[in-house]
Amino acid sequence: MFVDKVKLELHAGDGGNGIVAFRREKYVPMGGPAGGDGGNGADIVFVGDRNLSTLLDLRYNRVIKADKGENGMSKRQHGKAAKPRFIKVPVGTVIKDVNDELIADITKDGQEVVIAKGGRGGRGNVRFATNANPAPDIAENGEPGESFEVIVELKLLADVGLVGLPSVGKSTFLSVVTAAKPEIADYHFTTIVPNLGVVKDDDGNSFVMADLPGLIEGASQGKGLGHQFLRHIERCRVIVHIVDMAGVEGRDPIEDFETINKELEEYNPGLLKRPMIVAANKMDMPGFEENYDRFYEKYRDQYEIYKISAITKEGISALLYRVGELVRETNILYETFDTVKVYKYQDDDFYEITKDGDVYVLEGPRIEKLFKMTNFNTDDGISRFARQMRQMGIDDALRAKGCQNGDLVRIEDFVFEFVD
Repeated sequence: MFVDKVKLELHAGDGGNGIVAFRREKYVPMGGPAGGDGGNGADIVFVGDRNLSTLLDLRYNRVIKADKGENGMSKRQHGKAAKPRFIKVPVGTVIKDVNDELIADITKDGQEVVIAKGGRGGRGNVRFATNANPAPDIAENGEPGESFEVIVELKLLADVGLVGLPSVGKSTFLSVVTAAKPEIADYHFTTIVPNLGVVKDDDGNSFVMADLPGLIEGASQGKGLGHQFLRHIERCRVIVHIVDMAGVEGRDPIEDFETINKELEEYNPGLLKRPMIVAANKMDMPGFEENYDRFYEKYRDQYEIYKISAITKEGISALLYRVGELVRETNILYETFDTVKVYKYQDDDFYEITKDGDVYVLEGPRIEKLFKMTNFNTDDGISRFARQMRQMGIDDALRAKGCQNGDLVRIEDFVFEFVD
């Protein structure tokens, strides 16, 4: 089964909690703070693997969770950081957020990209000691790891893409010029998944060719196999457009050719600017020459056109030699990105206050993170959180909303009384 698009839910590891601890030695009855920091949570790292050719493994593992960092310990001992969670994906994988913004483009074997960052370990009470408070009773919980959904897409890294309407002979052509064994039959859409093969010309040069599912009119809007096909051709350096020049199914070759080019242009106008060779297929069939003459007269100044027969193999050597030349001349790997936009958790001071019955509900990225990192088991921890809320202006904002002394305020699942 070929899988080329998967939606995943990522949960990087939370940081370990810092702890409150004090020296308890026989001759040091009033020992100072000794609580260690928590370890960092595990990152989720995607790794390119050239031995993979599908996203099938991810289809059955759509929720990915990384390990939490180890909690801090007494005697100033810090917790261990959790080991990264590595996710192997095929070379050619693109990772986007749910708004279709690029996060990473994995184009090399062994390329590693941190997609979800693990949380920082919480600080132990050693970190909060000051001259004014040499024995603080305060520690932080670990920072939450990043959690969000991503879209993972596979775009084949082929040098040459075969395009054309269904049943024009693309699969037969690929089977003749490579060792690939695609399914071939006398009905439309025999090819429903991409097939890859390595082509070697008479001079020993090689390149990768992809037989991609047949297009139909409206594919650029998602009809038929639509975008499932078109995303793969974005990578190709050279396009070989195979046309049934004999019109075996009663179609007009010129109309077929223009239909496919229109779909390519509507999906991505840049596709028609790439080198394109027309393979006039089925030269062994009746009606070929008449259609070929019309086609050649119309397009000879725009495209290189080669007569071939995928069945008898006539004309194929000359076509492959020219395709190989174009591949070597076109040294651009399309639709890849030199820089990776790593998805970052933003510490945003924005917050929102709403009302749920008699309870004031407080929401916002930064305040929610501070809440999760606060240890409410100590008076110092509670006091510190209250100070942070005041510094962010939340107390004043609650008052402006009508919140009075004793009213209830909720942050996530935690409800407390507002003290004015």
